[in-house]
Amino acid sequence: MKIYIASDHAAFNEKNLLVSHLQKEHEVIDLGTHSLESTHYPEWAKKLVEKVRSEMVPGILLCGSGIGVCMTANRYKGIRAALCRDEDDAKMSRLHNNANVLCLSGRKTSPEMIMKITDVFLSTPFEGGRHQLRIDQFNQLGE
Repeated sequence: MKIYIASDHAAFNEKNLLVSHLQKEHEVIDLGTHSLESTHYPEWAKKLVEKVRSEMVPGILLCGSGIGVCMTANRYKGIRAALCRDEDDAKMSRLHNNANVLCLSGRKTSPEMIMKITDVFLSTPFEGGRHQLRIDQFNQLGE
């Protein structure tokens, strides 16, 4: 599976560990940042969202708390970004909400848990059915 990933400086190390983990089974495209130099999370969220929307593939965003990248990503039509703190969040965000961007905290979530959350997110299919009706309603908001 092709996956895009990006982070700001606050989650740079965690992103790199996750990239190494994912490359064992997936085609991972690391959009940056590529150093610990201070940067702004909206830049990275925008880069990733553009790829996810144009190619219809999943994305993963990380920042210190995960909140900033999640809020930024959700500003874009067609993006359903979910901040996940545990495996159940990841499972439900896919099953019921068809999330297409996983957001993670580099400061509040251990690297081991980041990998577990990501594996669940990527392996859980959308359930559809009544949940699709809710996604359709969600997509009409703000029109």
